[in-house]
Amino acid sequence: MSAHEMNNNNMFDARFLQEFYDSYDESLEMELADFGLAANNDPQEMAWRRRYFMEAAASSGQLVKLQNWVIRTGHRLVVIFEGRDAAGKGGVIKRIMQRLNPRYCRVAALPAPNERECTQWSGPQRYVSHLPSAGEIVLFDRSWYNRAGVEKVMGFCSDAEYEEFFHSTPEFERMLVRSGIQIVKYWISITDEEQEMRFLSRIHDPLKQWKLSPMDLESRRRWEDYTAAKEMMLERTNISEAPWWVVQGVDKKKARLNCISHLQQVPYEAAEGEQISLPSRIHHENYARHPVPESMIVPDSY
Repeated sequence: MSAHEMNNNNMFDARFLQEFYDSYDESLEMELADFGLAANNDPQEMAWRRRYFMEAAASSGQLVKLQNWVIRTGHRLVVIFEGRDAAGKGGVIKRIMQRLNPRYCRVAALPAPNERECTQWSGPQRYVSHLPSAGEIVLFDRSWYNRAGVEKVMGFCSDAEYEEFFHSTPEFERMLVRSGIQIVKYWISITDEEQEMRFLSRIHDPLKQWKLSPMDLESRRRWEDYTAAKEMMLERTNISEAPWWVVQGVDKKKARLNCISHLQQVPYEAAEGEQISLPSRIHHENYARHPVPESMIVPDSY
């Protein structure tokens, strides 16, 4: 093997390892760093990661304030995340959900439509029941825009159905906005090379192979078809009532911070935090705690 080939292999290995570390749960990564097992001992990289954790903590506080405002005012917020396979939509959503109350913020990630659902109106029909009630935030991990992307590229809809989608979807979203639902739409953008790396990472990591499907692999082959479909979608559904916003997603951590920061465009008003006091426990003289049978105790394996 030549020196050039060895250098290319080393660069690939380093990038592959970086992708592996970036998929860590953030709290786990901080613990590893405490033990001197950080993903990269480069001072600049470590400084950026420390800054990321600080910014992420600050953004969580802002998201909690936003959610409190949504609950208090009865606002209804829909946030749509679209992008190519492995673009990082799930990572952004996970980061948003991390500190929010799941009773008032939920994720809608619908499976592929069944035969009956494929015949429904333009795609949005199966998503209507997942729209938020008063005081709720719903994060759509893919949405009715499947028709403009995967269904178009893979031939799951006719040309007439595809064209009808572009006629009806802007009106559907305008109707939602008139009814009081705010819609924020994000397209997470990655490069050809970055998607290839992430797919390879999934192939070689047993903990992430479940993320790969035959449809994902076929989407990789049809990169250019997806590009054309994405460009058409952004052009024909970018309306003033619900515009598209493009998030640069090659750097996962920056993408998460940028998206969360931008989400704060929602004009919320922070309120004074409610003062909470812990009540004293009631004690009774005849109270007795009965021991739990040993047979019910989970063994101390650690």
